Amino acid sequence: MFPLLAGLRFLRGSLLDPFGHTEERKSERALIATYRKTMAELLPHLHADNLAQIIAVASIPEDIRGYGHVKERHLQAAKKKEAALLAALKISSQAMKPDGRHAA
Repeated sequence: MFPLLAGLRFLRGSLLDPFGHTEERKSERALIATYRKTMAELLPHLHADNLAQIIAVASIPEDIRGYGHVKERHLQAAKKKEAALLAALKISSQAMKPDGRHAA
């Protein structure tokens, strides 16, 4: 079974990826986009005084682990941590929606 799956590795990320259309995968792709946007907003404000806080925000994805309900629990905790860190930084917290996504 695993050799067959390994042989189909070239399908990852394509329209034919059988697992790429699940809600969990869609959520993961959205998280990547949100992370990039958050970092793009924070980096212009980076200086020695807030370096540790911005590094803490940058490392939040390391807290999101597991699959299914375990990952969802870690994701909710990570969103709370991010909101607290952004509030402490007082940078771009206005641009964040309560669910952790960026406002348009």
